[in-house]
Amino acid sequence: MASDDPDRLSPDDARVLGVESAAVTGQTLKLVILDPAAEPLDLEALRARVSERLGSQPRATQRVDTSTPEPRWVEAAAFDIRDHVREHSGPDCASRADLWRIVSALMSEHLDRSRPLWTFDVIGPLEDGRQAIAARLHHAMVDGIAAVRFLDSVLFDEHADAPPKALSAKPVDEPASSFEEVRRLPGAVIRELGHPGSRSPFDRPITIARELAFTGGTIAGMKATGAARPHPATVNDVLLAVVAGGLRTWLARHDETTRHLRAQIPVSLHHRDGDASALGNHDSFMNVDLPVGEADPLVRLDRISAETRQRKELDDADELYDFFHALSRVKRVEKVARRLAGSAREFSLSISNVPGPRTPVGVAGRRVRHFFTSSEPGAHHALRISAISCAGDFGIGLCVDPQALPDVAALAEAIENAYLELRTAAEI
Repeated sequence: MASDDPDRLSPDDARVLGVESAAVTGQTLKLVILDPAAEPLDLEALRARVSERLGSQPRATQRVDTSTPEPRWVEAAAFDIRDHVREHSGPDCASRADLWRIVSALMSEHLDRSRPLWTFDVIGPLEDGRQAIAARLHHAMVDGIAAVRFLDSVLFDEHADAPPKALSAKPVDEPASSFEEVRRLPGAVIRELGHPGSRSPFDRPITIARELAFTGGTIAGMKATGAARPHPATVNDVLLAVVAGGLRTWLARHDETTRHLRAQIPVSLHHRDGDASALGNHDSFMNVDLPVGEADPLVRLDRISAETRQRKELDDADELYDFFHALSRVKRVEKVARRLAGSAREFSLSISNVPGPRTPVGVAGRRVRHFFTSSEPGAHHALRISAISCAGDFGIGLCVDPQALPDVAALAEAIENAYLELRTAAEI
């Protein structure tokens, strides 16, 4: 098959597809919560509106064909919008707990491989008149940035905001020479990999069961907290520090004595794309130490900020991307390297942060009040934390296998308290 076949899954997308198993669905869930209204959403009108806009996203009407040696996108036979824009049927959804229970169940369901790999489930109204839309998209089709672009194209009302920009590790510079690339690469590999720690408290086998919880705050508060430090910290640094504080409390409640947790941080590389609207996966990662044994929230933030600053200056995420793609020419070596890099001894949990719409957005004329994201845990990484921004707010989604890690709602509450603790310490 020609290497320039536009319908062939990229190596990155194919690898994500291959991760799917009986216990791993391979999907992300975006939870859109709408302002209350006198009348619920008109489901048929929403279906018609989404249908009109699918032409901008070819993958929206395609399925994955795995009958050939290399999987590729093909047109789905008898595409029916009713299979993809659906109304939740089941027990009434009145409370926040009901909503979390419903989206947890959705997160445990595999998307139908015989159809395009996305669904929008309309949930509610809740007792306060709010409704929610749970958007599920397979990671073989989109990464975090591309998922927001997809929702912008087919779900959100038109708005003045520009398409989301990638959170790159550093601004795009002139390409380095081959000599410089070879010289820098060992340092990036040594910094990011090869630091096996003690057994992670999240190193558990997982089942298909999922439990979700959500929390959040304001971008302005996070920026102010970071700006108040002697060496200003980024919003992402503040997020990591808040998560570290929440984990510190939660681990203590569960009699865990871990002093350090290594977090893998996905880094978008969409800035390397020629096509700003491209879907698919274009990302790398860096591994960051979370000093959960440190009691002082400001010290935790400063340590995290110093480490991420160094990794960005050294361009580790881009270097690792090039490293693994160079290894792809030797498949067996690449598989071994990726297996080691994904080991629970290399990192304990993944924490992602995706930029969403910068200005208010709506669905069918109703404002999106809250916007959350959730990605599923992986084998031996039973906790996954994801964040997304929207119109000045940020939403954090936590996803676990409850059979491996119970009480995720308590962890969400601990993260909320850690955010308040950090802001108080910073006198914000």
